[in-house]
Amino acid sequence: MTSPAAAPVRTRTTWAVDPLHSLVEFSIKHLVVTTVKGRFTAFAGTIVLDEAEPARSAVEAEIDVASVDTGQPQRDDHLRTSDFFEVERYPKITFRSTRVEPLSQDRFRVVGDLTMRGVTREIALDATYNGRTRHPRGYDVAGFTAETTINRDDFGVQFNMALETGGWALGKTVRVLIEIEAIQQESAAAP
Repeated sequence: MTSPAAAPVRTRTTWAVDPLHSLVEFSIKHLVVTTVKGRFTAFAGTIVLDEAEPARSAVEAEIDVASVDTGQPQRDDHLRTSDFFEVERYPKITFRSTRVEPLSQDRFRVVGDLTMRGVTREIALDATYNGRTRHPRGYDVAGFTAETTINRDDFGVQFNMALETGGWALGKTVRVLIEIEAIQQESAAAP
């Protein structure tokens, strides 16, 4: 008598973003010829990683918009107003993946819904899984890098000024760079 083949067990792991060792940075053209950078200092996120079937992985993240930091307090205050992020009305930026597309062993396209200023748009992050290691304190950490560009007009961030020499004070394209160190939270077998 033969027994039916057992279904393979897939292990999925959950990772929490470590904000002390992670970075959410943005950059935008200023006066056509220079680039200005900023970052958010308060954020959280969860990554569900399925190394056997990466397409089953998922990402959720939330940014505290009031934590915007460009190194210039006056500019940061302006970014918090209705000209830009309108923090009092929209205190969070959120991202929730809808699919993960493996491109190679360590590169992925993470597609999902980005919500900013009450507007939700689908974006794609070009992501790299940098591997995992054991922290000297005895827990597992994993590293990820993700990049994307968004058009700020798509999210209602349209403040600008025309320049006498032509062009605009601020570019429409915003580059986003995310460097994540995440701490393993749990492992769970899934059918």
